[in-house]
Amino acid sequence: MEANKKIIENLNHLLAIANDGKEGYKNAAENADAAELKALFTTYSIQRAEFEMELKTTIREHGGDADNEKGGPLGALHRTWIDIKTVFTTNDNHAVIDAVITGEKAAVEAYDEVLSDENMGFDLRQMLIAQREDINECLKNVQNLEERYAHQK
Repeated sequence: MEANKKIIENLNHLLAIANDGKEGYKNAAENADAAELKALFTTYSIQRAEFEMELKTTIREHGGDADNEKGGPLGALHRTWIDIKTVFTTNDNHAVIDAVITGEKAAVEAYDEVLSDENMGFDLRQMLIAQREDINECLKNVQNLEERYAHQK
């Protein structure tokens, strides 16, 4: 029972991360200047909404409460930081990309921490590994864009 409680706690943490990513990407899409970035960030926001649904289903299957719609407090701070930073940089694509990279690195670290738990079942581990790989792929894509937008203001 204690292992299940820890799994639920970990899944709720990842649910908050997924919500943070969903809202963060939505915010980034609104603050990006380039159409390419707006489209990409919107796609990633939708992807995080899908992660959210998978995590909620899994939390409920483990007997937990999956009613986190807002993300975590750190995510809210990060989204606020994106808002503040973009106000002062007038939709600077590079600033938005930097903020997204920060968020994605934090998400990968959170997944790595949860995946270090040896008490989760195979199916759950596979789902979380797939989500982590998708996040890492997003991170790589955004890092590749960073160079292109580094000198554009």
